[in-house]
Amino acid sequence: MTDPKDYCVFVHTNHKQWIGALVAQYSMKRNSANPERFDVRIIHHKNYPFFREMEGKPFQRDGVERIWRNDDLQSFTPLRFMPPELMNYQGRAVVVDPDIFAVGDVWELLSRDMEGKSIMCRPRSGPKWWIDRCYASSVMLLDCGKLTHWHCEEQFRAMFDLKLDYMDWIGLRNEPKESIGLFEPEWNDFDKLTPQTKLIHNTRRLTQPWKAGLPIDWTPNDRFRLFPPIGWALRARRRLLGDHALLGTYKRHPDCNQERFFFGLLKECIEQGIVTEELLREEMRQNHIRHDAFEVLEETPPLGPPGDPLELGWTQKQAA
Repeated sequence: MTDPKDYCVFVHTNHKQWIGALVAQYSMKRNSANPERFDVRIIHHKNYPFFREMEGKPFQRDGVERIWRNDDLQSFTPLRFMPPELMNYQGRAVVVDPDIFAVGDVWELLSRDMEGKSIMCRPRSGPKWWIDRCYASSVMLLDCGKLTHWHCEEQFRAMFDLKLDYMDWIGLRNEPKESIGLFEPEWNDFDKLTPQTKLIHNTRRLTQPWKAGLPIDWTPNDRFRLFPPIGWALRARRRLLGDHALLGTYKRHPDCNQERFFFGLLKECIEQGIVTEELLREEMRQNHIRHDAFEVLEETPPLGPPGDPLELGWTQKQAA
């Protein structure tokens, strides 16, 4: 029997994605046939004072100056590099964003043969891979003993000394290429839910299922190498009007199965006391959760048992 202290899934988050993180944490054990073999821990942005120290200070993101805002939807992302330290540079870790939920058994990923690699992940989609060769660090399998050069606070501070670009860090551009292996896209499925999906990632922020109707509170990318004038216009908007001006509201996810899956998991979290109705109402008040969440929960049918291929109500047309 493996020692669960040697294997851990980390969900990193901030206050804006707290409900997502709790649901993600729950899903990892819920849908594993081996839940006793690993731990699942949440890394919360609020517990690391070095973030607050940098509030309002400039840093470089993909060669463009940005101002660090702890209230941004994704201010937690540097914590992707914290797990090796938290594991004392021993054992295996999987780190996921708080908008990633287990459909399959994450133990299969934690225990797989890494073939000597330090990191396993998948490529970014679109130009970030074709042009920049960025990796998607939103899900990583880590051999912590081989990542002793990862020091999250030190690297975070280097961004503000202009010694490290955010995208170089997040995209793993500075890691030795021979140390990175690729796993199947199903371990980080970008807004695609099929019978093959292992971890579903609601990566398109505009349509995250629990945010529909809320005002947008994230800062979009404002560098477009394929058509630079778009980036110029976005940077001008941000500087003149503020980070989130004129961005509108979150939209409903186009795939009803992804909405159903999230709210099915959330319903179980409420039934088990992981998420209370009081907490959910407070998150709605703070515009972190869509205001019709209780109505959506009421309409959401129960999920099937873990491993049931009919769990999501697949039809042949939907699976195609």
